[in-house]
Amino acid sequence: MALVYTPESQTLEKMPAFRLLNVDDVEYKSADLVGEKGTLVIFICNHCPYVKKMMGSFAEELEKVQALGVSVIAINANDASVYPDDSFDNMKLFAKENGFNFPYLYDETQQVAKSFGAVCTPDFFGFDAEGSLVFRGCFEEVLPFYDALLAEKELPEKQTPSMGCSIKWRESA
Repeated sequence: MALVYTPESQTLEKMPAFRLLNVDDVEYKSADLVGEKGTLVIFICNHCPYVKKMMGSFAEELEKVQALGVSVIAINANDASVYPDDSFDNMKLFAKENGFNFPYLYDETQQVAKSFGAVCTPDFFGFDAEGSLVFRGCFEEVLPFYDALLAEKELPEKQTPSMGCSIKWRESA
């Protein structure tokens, strides 16, 4: 069963600070990854059928977002002890196989996902240049939203919620 984010439950206003390990074995701080014109943070994992389905155009579409001056950050927060397909080693393979040219970070403690209020994979959080949350919606709306935001056009009032597999939380989480 798919999990759907509902805008009424959103309390996040600013991008939380974090420090996580990337698939290149380098630890990154969120402050070092923000884009000049905005930042898109995406919670994904390797095994989710919803994530796998969008991989055909994922990297290509996100390159268009990056060309606008918006940085892209993907984060995996799933419990790899129960879902080994989502292990850090498998993240490295997944990023390479799918042509990621942006950080794919491992949230092993799941604290970053909690600070964002992430609920599913995929889950998209779009921030403007000042770090304010301006978008939380589905993959198909990311590029049109940032196109409108940066062109200072009227933004859509309604955003289509993300839909996907629930984040696989640790029992103690």
